[in-house]
Amino acid sequence: MRQGIHPEYHQTTITCVCGNRIETGSTVKNIRIEICSSCHPFFTGKQKLVDTAGRVERFRRKYKMQEPKEETGK
Repeated sequence: MRQGIHPEYHQTTITCVCGNRIETGSTVKNIRIEICSSCHPFFTGKQKLVDTAGRVERFRRKYKMQEPKEETGK
């Protein structure tokens, strides 16, 4: 292996919105997720309403995107 080209690998915590915490190893520290295996409907068998409203607005706010402006006639 070549020295100095590999990212640092360390212990990290994955935290779900439901409160579940998973300890694992990763190159990224403190990962936050919205759905995990303990709250996902496929694994639990229960239907859960996932808040998808506002995702586009959050994306636009994050990247400061605006609606394309209509050009006036020439």
